[in-house]
Amino acid sequence: VSHRLPPRRACDFSGLSFVILQLFAIFAFATCGGYTGQLRVSVDCMEKASSNLSIGIDFGYPFRLHQVSFEAPACEATRRERVFLIGDYSSSAEFFVTIAVFAFLYSLVATVVYVFFLNKYREISRAPLIDFTVTVVFSFMWLVSSSAWAKALSDVKLATDPDEVQLLIPACKIQTNKCGSVHGARWSGVNTSVAFGFLNFVLWAGNIWFVFKETGWHKGASRLAGGASEKQAGTFNQQPYNQGSFEQSGSYSSQGQPSEYSEVGGPTSYSNQM
Repeated sequence: VSHRLPPRRACDFSGLSFVILQLFAIFAFATCGGYTGQLRVSVDCMEKASSNLSIGIDFGYPFRLHQVSFEAPACEATRRERVFLIGDYSSSAEFFVTIAVFAFLYSLVATVVYVFFLNKYREISRAPLIDFTVTVVFSFMWLVSSSAWAKALSDVKLATDPDEVQLLIPACKIQTNKCGSVHGARWSGVNTSVAFGFLNFVLWAGNIWFVFKETGWHKGASRLAGGASEKQAGTFNQQPYNQGSFEQSGSYSSQGQPSEYSEVGGPTSYSNQM
């Protein structure tokens, strides 16, 4: 009785793995694309009537900070100044979210194919190769996008640090005015997006092996390995010599060649003379 798993078991596992990839892709782009943060600073002017001790600054995805502005007191009567943050980190953030969305869509399509169209999938020889190539590409793109987004997020944290934002307010450059930070932004949610990004890379890279097993490259290598083992086993099963032919040739030589001596050891011609 064969104890091998049925051929469909590998595809079933790949289908399950693609479902897991969908979930982690959703977590990645939801935690990044849905992020909004707020920081607050205070400007205490020498003229108390002009002060504002709670200036709220809201920002979020796609982190085009140079478009984020707020009004700060100029500490001159009631005049206000519009101040803009510095930096544009939308390219890395949007790249990360785009990879997550496309990975989700592809894994969704792959799950449908593995569950409902497995026979069609196996009949088309190029389908496993395309699946394998796309999986490798997505693994690489997850690594690149996650690394880029991790670097961009570090820069966003620095650009939105309340101590750095205070330096952008003209009134805070005057020594008679006092500026401070009320609270900074919370980063727990967006930090999770970076973790999910690298986790998606690990999952997609691990799924390469299960997709590779469905390609012709793996099946061809398995056939070659199986043929080589059978040939080696057949070689060891062959006898190193033919015992029957050896015995037959030995008896022929003993009977075919004339003997110069009789069975008692004497010469034949001498016995005849006697």
